[in-house]
Amino acid sequence: MSPRDVVITGIGLVSSLGEGNDAHWEKVTADHPLPVIDAERFAPFTVHPLPQIDWNLQIAKRGDQRQMETWQRLGTYTAGLALDDAGMKGDESLCATMDMIVAAGGGERDQEVDEGILAASLDTNDRTVLLNQKLMTDLRPTLFLAQLSNLLAGNISIVHKVTGSSRTFMGEEGAGVAAVETAAARIRSGQSSHALVGGAFQTEHPDMLLAYQLGGRLQQGPWQPVWNRDPSQGGGVFTGSGGAFLVLESREHAEGRGARVHARIEEVVSARARRSDGALEAGLRAMAAGLSDKDGTRLALSGASGVHDATAAEKRALESRFALRGLTTLTGHLKEAQFPFAVALAALAVARGEAYPPFDPSEPAFAGDPRTVLATSVGSTHFEGMALISAA
Repeated sequence: MSPRDVVITGIGLVSSLGEGNDAHWEKVTADHPLPVIDAERFAPFTVHPLPQIDWNLQIAKRGDQRQMETWQRLGTYTAGLALDDAGMKGDESLCATMDMIVAAGGGERDQEVDEGILAASLDTNDRTVLLNQKLMTDLRPTLFLAQLSNLLAGNISIVHKVTGSSRTFMGEEGAGVAAVETAAARIRSGQSSHALVGGAFQTEHPDMLLAYQLGGRLQQGPWQPVWNRDPSQGGGVFTGSGGAFLVLESREHAEGRGARVHARIEEVVSARARRSDGALEAGLRAMAAGLSDKDGTRLALSGASGVHDATAAEKRALESRFALRGLTTLTGHLKEAQFPFAVALAALAVARGEAYPPFDPSEPAFAGDPRTVLATSVGSTHFEGMALISAA
């Protein structure tokens, strides 16, 4: 043990399965875990929707709620759950010195404005004049400001008074990996004593689905588990709305305030392997082999996106040494929140000393106490990351 061990003292989770650690634990440890899906609103695409949330529980001021988009409210709410779980909520001295690293997207577009511009463009040949008119009327500066990715961190600072250093990463799954990796590295080096880390993704907005479909990544047709999606029905991704935040501390800092510790982050590794000629599979094998726990079969919480080639490569690379659990089967693809979510579920398994059952019939059983669990996220187009989570 070292005073600078990176430990997880707070976990906040929201997904289609519910909100909070206990609700998620109950759903994912059921004998036959079942996803919550909506196949109607965005047909022919299926999403994993948000549950009903009382935003007042974590965002007390209605004014704060009104000026946030849903994804910002979701992230701010989930961050509050993590702070509550860590026993830091409302502690001004701890929150004022807490660093924050957020994985965020670019915000939600104004659908009515977009549709109005497209409709008007059908009736004119001078689209330059049209766009100039729209810039002076419909496209307000405040509209763009509301879409800035770093406003999620700003809202968390305002609502929860987390006012240490702040960083925001963009880049889909890679942003979540970089956020956790950077926070852990800062704590190990002594640059930070405690940090709030995580992200949120709201898929129930047409432009979010459009971005995936323009890349040919969305799956159509009936819902299927992440490991068994039919390539003839699309790109493999069923998206989900959700958020995951973690409170990370140095062991010394956590023990100094008498905090409960869920688990320890032993290592976080990341890479950008080529997605051709078997390079991704080889890279994932090397990443797993380089982690400190090299012996025996271990449990792994996989954030596989569902994209066919990348998901198949991850399964081939890891299935001989790990009992894989595809969390995306239950939550949908959570984009920036994918890796923090996998780390959070891995930490809960370690803390409670119980393995997750198979999330679908193709996954193998796992017997024994999961004192070490691997968390993964392999990006749908690039970036892959792994974290080894162990008992504290």
